[in-house]
Amino acid sequence: MKLFRPFNVVVDFETGDLTPGKKITRYLSDIQHFFLDKEKVKAVLAKENPLVYEVIYAEVPEEAGHLAHCTTIIYPGKVGNEFFFTKGHLHEKLETAEIYFTLKGQGRLIMASPDGEECEVLEMFPGSASYIPPCWSHRSVNVGGEPLIFYCIFFADAGHDYATIDKTGFPKVVLERNGEVVVENNPNWKKA
Repeated sequence: MKLFRPFNVVVDFETGDLTPGKKITRYLSDIQHFFLDKEKVKAVLAKENPLVYEVIYAEVPEEAGHLAHCTTIIYPGKVGNEFFFTKGHLHEKLETAEIYFTLKGQGRLIMASPDGEECEVLEMFPGSASYIPPCWSHRSVNVGGEPLIFYCIFFADAGHDYATIDKTGFPKVVLERNGEVVVENNPNWKKA
């Protein structure tokens, strides 16, 4: 293994900015197929293409032994009554875990077993440290009126499997009903 130099990153708890870092952005057009109400998605996209979330990665080799870390910022918003969320993923190395430490905002973390038969939804709030065990897919949802910002730590060689989620979706969705945050079964979910 090549000797890698120690370094600091600076995390802004208010904005979620991680410096230095590599930013990835996801707009509604990038994740439109995940939302329940396709007509409402089309209506929003006819007017604008809102930024849904950003991930800012510290630059670490994607090799065994390293810990990758990043911030995720999910902006407030909805399509119809469905809150903005991340694409969600599994790890290519299923046996790897991840931790999300919430810095700001309110959210829900949806996790599903590989077959989708088991599903857990945890609250995300400032100071919460959510443990994502090996083998669980995971998606975060912003249920508040401000950005949901969290810091993620995972094995650098874990990899990201987005293709499975593209095919199946998640078994649960997080919606607003009568001013309340509710979790419901996803009628579009397809068993893997």
